[in-house]
Amino acid sequence: MSATPTTRPTVTEREARQVAEAAREQHWRKPSFAKELFLGRFRLDLIHPHPLPADEDVRRGEEFLARLRDFCETRIDSARIEREARIPDDTIQGLKELGALGMKIDPKYGGLGLTQVYYNKALALAGSASPAVGALLSAHQSIGVPQPLKLFGTPEQKETFLPRCARTDISAFLLTEPDVGSDPARLATTAVPDGDEYVLDGVKLWTTNGVVADLLVVMARVPRSEGHQGGITAFVVETASPGVTVENRNAFMGLRGLENGVTRFQGVRVPAANRIGPEGAGLRIALTTLNTGRLSLPAMCVGAGKWCLKIAREWSAVREQWGKPVALHEAVGSKIAFIAATTFALEAVVDLSSQMADEDRNDIRIEAALAKLYGSETACLMADELVQIRGGRGFETAESLKARGERAVPAEQMLRDLRINRIFEGSTEIMHLLIAREAVDAHLSVAGDLIDPDKSLSDKAKAGANAGVFYAKWLPKLIAGPGQLPRSYAEFQHGADLAPHLRYVERTSRKLARSTFYAMSRWQGRMETKQGFLGRIVDIGAELFAMSAACVRAELLRSQGDHGREAYQLADAFCRQARVRVDALFARLWNNTDDLDNKLVKNVLAGSYEWLEAGIVDPSDDGPWIADTHAPDTPRPDVRRTIPE
Repeated sequence: MSATPTTRPTVTEREARQVAEAAREQHWRKPSFAKELFLGRFRLDLIHPHPLPADEDVRRGEEFLARLRDFCETRIDSARIEREARIPDDTIQGLKELGALGMKIDPKYGGLGLTQVYYNKALALAGSASPAVGALLSAHQSIGVPQPLKLFGTPEQKETFLPRCARTDISAFLLTEPDVGSDPARLATTAVPDGDEYVLDGVKLWTTNGVVADLLVVMARVPRSEGHQGGITAFVVETASPGVTVENRNAFMGLRGLENGVTRFQGVRVPAANRIGPEGAGLRIALTTLNTGRLSLPAMCVGAGKWCLKIAREWSAVREQWGKPVALHEAVGSKIAFIAATTFALEAVVDLSSQMADEDRNDIRIEAALAKLYGSETACLMADELVQIRGGRGFETAESLKARGERAVPAEQMLRDLRINRIFEGSTEIMHLLIAREAVDAHLSVAGDLIDPDKSLSDKAKAGANAGVFYAKWLPKLIAGPGQLPRSYAEFQHGADLAPHLRYVERTSRKLARSTFYAMSRWQGRMETKQGFLGRIVDIGAELFAMSAACVRAELLRSQGDHGREAYQLADAFCRQARVRVDALFARLWNNTDDLDNKLVKNVLAGSYEWLEAGIVDPSDDGPWIADTHAPDTPRPDVRRTIPE
């Protein structure tokens, strides 16, 4: 058996970018509302009228939600999970019996076959009962074994593993390593071919569900050799295999019930039949899986927003200051208005993106990424505002509140639990870069060779000609549009008038495209280093997408006679709030401290300001910043937890 993982590859920044670029989906075979939005084309026809699920999907989904609600109310003890820092065995077993492990799995494999819309509604419900339970279900189905096998698995693999995942086996996804996060080019875990098997060696960090998982999706590097093209490759691995050890159950500031650990592979033999897709396709499989898998996280953020709104409403109506409920004081009322409007818009974004995923008529890779980015950021803000509204009680634990005779409201826990969402499945910073790359894809497709130092003069000349043709047609269309016509989108005038907001989105999408083009012309090859600018461009696009979704959802609810007047009010309020944020982001595109900040951080790293750190004591313990992945001389105990049947 190999005792240590292969030496970590040494790669340059350019090589790392090339690996990431090769892994992304290169072509756009279907229309994308968000992609068009970044290009200055407001394609309302792609999302309006709002797509709807089939009647049978609704019936099946609602029936399961009713059973799941009963389970959440009677079988999930959120306080116990927080107190014991684990999900009880009987709760997990109950989820299995309910069929919750197979929500997205086809019924022919023993699953429930729910649509993406109802899967997300189920996650929002389960996550409101316990964020740790929501995380377990999401990690199992959104990025664990079921999703990549659904997209890329062979019939034999589906027959072998999906029935187990639907009813009995928990799965996990393993990519991150102690020294590898969003830069997979440096992946060190190896899978060396040996006859009809691969020998797996390496260490994986932050393996959500890894402590209780029965099946793993593992990303490992296959060395290039005769008959093997090599590259990062995906495998299904049985955790019961010899050589698999869970060395540590990690503990966090939130999600205390999360079964997250460090998993070591030492000479683990994996049948070649367990390889998902061809060698070298692992990253592409991972990214494609995440295109819809990312929707699960904002779905749970929707549930968090709904809970924050409920608590804020109930508390602010009974808590009085200076002779009236605190909700009627503007300083508090504005926070409640933000929570209500944002919850409505976030649910609109998730439901719209999910239904488009179900219909599979649009490419939603940008929409899903925007939903993840927007949901994780706004949910944290809503939870933070709830803590502020609750005052000292917001900072106090639910257990302490209960001990002194008050309602046990876990507001501080919600804030802690939500914080990881800005890091999970792509940090906010990485999401900004990922979305920005997709948003400028049309430009790079026609003019990318102009700024590529490796391209020849003839390639650059050809690119210049292609760019000239593209921009001659595209740029004039950014001058005027329906957003400048006072009667545009008149069908959105019912009580509250949403038409002006849609006209604003149309005008602003053209302004956004012009700003992006100007920046590319100005910075050219240095554009990728302007991460502050790119982040603001993406944030503007996220707000415009949310505004569009909110208006379309309000009109859908009105047409169905389902709280239409109130929905229009919420959409109007959200759009007005979002417009203020968008205008501020545009101002910061060109008026910011990015260059000054870059100079300052270089001085910080050079130690120029170490004197500023004087006068404190650092309570951190000694130890390496990044753990040594070599196998310890004394094997660590396996802390994997087996859930009894």
